[in-house]
This record gives sequence, structure tokens and C-alpha cells, in this order.
Amino acid sequence: MHGPDATLDSDQNVSGGRWTPGDHILWRYRAHPAPGTAGAAGRPGGTHDGPRAPGGPADGHHSPNGHGGHGADAPRDAGLLGRTVAVCRPVTVVRDDAETLAVWVAPDTECVRPVLADGTELHREPLATRYTKPHRPLRTRWFGAGVLKLARPGEPWSVWLFWEVDWTFRSFYVNLEAPRVRWAGGVDSEDHYLDLVVHPDRSWEWRDEDEFAAAQRAGLMSASRAAAVRDAGRRAVDAIGAWGPPFSAGWELWRPDPKWTVPLLPADWDRTPARLSS
Repeated sequence: MHGPDATLDSDQNVSGGRWTPGDHILWRYRAHPAPGTAGAAGRPGGTHDGPRAPGGPADGHHSPNGHGGHGADAPRDAGLLGRTVAVCRPVTVVRDDAETLAVWVAPDTECVRPVLADGTELHREPLATRYTKPHRPLRTRWFGAGVLKLARPGEPWSVWLFWEVDWTFRSFYVNLEAPRVRWAGGVDSEDHYLDLVVHPDRSWEWRDEDEFAAAQRAGLMSASRAAAVRDAGRRAVDAIGAWGPPFSAGWELWRPDPKWTVPLLPADWDRTPARLSS
């Protein structure tokens, strides 16, 4: 891939090292600014914050987004860290090496997710205005079972594993997103609206195509950007068909260390990494 969307294919590690199992970090998604703006807090911007299923954000809803800052098709690494944090999840590091970053979102973790400025839950707002009305952050709790998130370098998505509360494995969720920008306290990304659900029998289906289309209509994603995201989705489908890592790696049998504590949401959860500030 070439040109402004090339950053879909490469993670950046600016944190200067790797984390060890049990470390607490932040997994964050940056918000979309309004079309043609630099993305000030409180401006309209699309965010979708977690799968609609038992367990997840307290609204049972969707994962987050962030585009813009330097134009709809600007390199994502340049503008990402200058945008408002829309979603923040404190997580525990499970594994961090050249192959995989794996983190655990524990039940009852205090998180931040977006709602409309008047407090309306995003999933209750019609699509026609969901991504054009102003948003604000809301502190809430991750309810139900936890979720394991896996991110492999070079892949413009992360793979999430969901279980029932009795640890019956439910599904994989492929969240299309920008490769993570790593900093000392965690990783930042932007969600790309379009997702896939992969069932235990290896069947799969697209999710949130309506939100993907609505974001384009709202001007939050250009035609070329949407085409790049759709292409990334097709590559994810190919990865599902090949059934290689992480799908084949046995993560369904993984369990968190019972000695781990639930990470705390810091007061400065929306901070900009100092070494990356302009």
C-alpha cells in the first residue's frame, strides 16, 4: 500500500521498550473531529465504543474512532496524538513481544466512553445524527465478562475474545482500527467503524456496516479512506479463512492470573505523552 493510507500497515513503537505481564497500561481510541476542524474537545465527531453483546462497555455498545486533524487522508501517526481521547480502557498486559501485544480488560474496570453532550447513549441516537452531534466523555464500568485484546504488528485490526461469565467461549471480534501508536503509558489508535464477528465454528459476518456508511455520509471518512478500510477488512477475512494466529493459537483456553488486580483509571487518562508533545 502506498500514499497517505500506508500507515494502515505499520505499528509505531515510540515507548522505548516492552511491557511485562501484569503491567497496567491504557488502551485508548482517539475521537474524530468535525470535518474540516482540528478536533477540539466537545466538537462533533464519530465514536463507536464496543460490540453489542453481553459484557463490554456499560452501554453494551461499540468501539471508538478518530480521523482527521490534518485532513481526512493525512498519515494517521502524525495527527492521532493531537486529537481528543474518546475511549480509554485501563488494561493488564498479558504478553508483549515481537509477535503480539495481548491485554486483558477485567470485569468492573472503570473506563471512559463517549455519549452525546446531553447524555444520550450513542446507540440510542439515530445514525443520521449520531456522528454530527457533539460528544462528551463519560466514566463508566466494564460489565459482565472481561475481554482479551490481541494486536499483531502490521495488521490494521485487533482481535478481541469474548466469553460468557462461566468462561464458555463466545466469539472473536475483529475490530478494524489504525495500528497502535505505543507510548510509555499505553497504546493509542483510531477505530474504523467496520468490524467482523467470528464464531467458534469459524463462520464470520460483517458488523456495523450501517455505522461505516453513516460515518462516510457525515464526512468523517473520505471515499479513499473508506476503500482502504474495506481492503483491510478483506485481508482480515483472508486471515480468518487461513485460520492462523491468533485464531489458531489457543487463546480461548487462556485465563487471567487470579493475583492480578483491576487497573485503576488515572485522573489524567486523556493526557498527551510528554515526549511526543509539540
